[in-house]
Amino acid sequence: MLNWYWRTFEALQLHELYEIAALRQSVFIVEQKCAYPDLDYQDQFAMHLLGTQDNKLVAYLRLLLKNSPYPDAVSFGRVAVIESARNQGLGSQLIQKVLEHLTINEEKRPIIISAQLYLKKFYETFDFCAVGKPYDEDGIPHIKMAKQC
Repeated sequence: MLNWYWRTFEALQLHELYEIAALRQSVFIVEQKCAYPDLDYQDQFAMHLLGTQDNKLVAYLRLLLKNSPYPDAVSFGRVAVIESARNQGLGSQLIQKVLEHLTINEEKRPIIISAQLYLKKFYETFDFCAVGKPYDEDGIPHIKMAKQC
């Protein structure tokens, strides 16, 4: 059974923080062969969504409400699912959970994300629209996408 938890940075337990770092490293640095500064001093201001199964982190994203890189908008990123749990709809569940969270908390600002280009169609299923042209971010093609709430 999958369990979902929202945590502020201060509420993260040490083992949760370690699992988050390990998952992000595994997906974004090792799998995608991308050396980039994952620890960017934004985690302290983020809400963290953890999906666990059998007490193991299998899905994750972070939501930036304050200090978002986009003025007057919220953003989320670091969307990750462990390799062994992919193709089970967990990515869609992550996005549904973040959108529900924003609705429940009456967050009415636009959502702007920097999506990996290959996920453009995935985010379009959640009513995100591409803004501008694709660009390189850390050696990986990305596209800015927005959703009005």
